[in-house]
Amino acid sequence: MAAGISNGSVRQGGAAGDVWEQRDNGTLKLNNKTVHLRVMPEASNDYRVVVFGAGGVGKSSLVLRFVRGTFRENYIPTIEDTYRQVISCDKNVCTLQITDTTGSHQFPAMQRLSITKGHAFVLVYSITSRQSLEELKPIYDQIRDIKCNMDSIPVMLVGNKCDEVQHREISMQEGGELAKKWTVAHMETSAKTNHNVKELFQELLQMEKRRSVSLQVEGKKCKSRRRDKLKGKCTLM
Repeated sequence: MAAGISNGSVRQGGAAGDVWEQRDNGTLKLNNKTVHLRVMPEASNDYRVVVFGAGGVGKSSLVLRFVRGTFRENYIPTIEDTYRQVISCDKNVCTLQITDTTGSHQFPAMQRLSITKGHAFVLVYSITSRQSLEELKPIYDQIRDIKCNMDSIPVMLVGNKCDEVQHREISMQEGGELAKKWTVAHMETSAKTNHNVKELFQELLQMEKRRSVSLQVEGKKCKSRRRDKLKGKCTLM
């Protein structure tokens, strides 16, 4: 059952005014279409990355591009999806679990739970939407409130859709200045052209200070400032 909605209740919201309805059988209905939720079992050695951002900024596109190497043009609202890949962490096998969260504000309990369980966070905005950047500020504040010590929490502020330069509203410099203010990393990406997508997740995991975690995709060494330090310690299996 989705957090924040009780059985039989109807909630309306989101950028498109979508209507969500929780049914007694545990399914959700979106605009009268049934949505089946899958509960993924969690293991203690999962490394959980949570992706936040407003609706339509390309969160799902970034995750799908990284995990499956695909890109979809049409926008499909997400409640919450989880993707997993087996990696080697500190010479032990563990699972990289990427949670793609909803862009709606209808599920505050689900958002809080994702933050509580998360080890690292990706905060996505669209460079074509100043509003999408503004919507990240309360999410960052909530992460800081729940996690308390941000020094040990990898966080990446990501400006997606950098291929749409003609519609840019947020400069790379402005994004970088906000990241510096929040003491987080910053990167611009394009899920459509696959620009910096793999690099985003590589750099995020290499920000982990409590353990040696990184990615080695298709047998190629990670390119990073700490490549030599982490060399040979982690692979994507």
